[in-house]
Amino acid sequence: MREPTSGGIVFRLTSDQKDIEVLLIQDSKGRWTIPKGHIEPGETAKMTARREIEEETGLKNFSVLTWLGKIHFKYRRADKLVLMTTQIYLVQALDAHEMPTPEKWMKGIQWFPFAKALDLIEYEDIEKLMLIAKKKIRSGDY
Repeated sequence: MREPTSGGIVFRLTSDQKDIEVLLIQDSKGRWTIPKGHIEPGETAKMTARREIEEETGLKNFSVLTWLGKIHFKYRRADKLVLMTTQIYLVQALDAHEMPTPEKWMKGIQWFPFAKALDLIEYEDIEKLMLIAKKKIRSGDY
């Protein structure tokens, strides 16, 4: 069974423009990850990333900048093997004062300095894309 999903690495620059902060959500099992979710019929992966980020973080003022890559994840649901493919985008929060608000099922939502976010993220494949994101942000290549 295949599950196409999409999400984003949401970042903002600190007020001095020298550091990057990343917005992470904490799922119901306590794992820190990025906002993401299922692609609905008729949606593109980019549309889904925008919708899911808005739903899961409450942010309204952000821009989906560029595609970073995709990750693959396998898990069992009941007696079926599920193959999840997640398209990941680089997303910039445009209002430094806009406060994220978690959905009810989340244990938390928080901005972290880049290094701390990289340390907290539960999934190695997302870590790799975060490093690509950092390089793009630093070079302005998005």
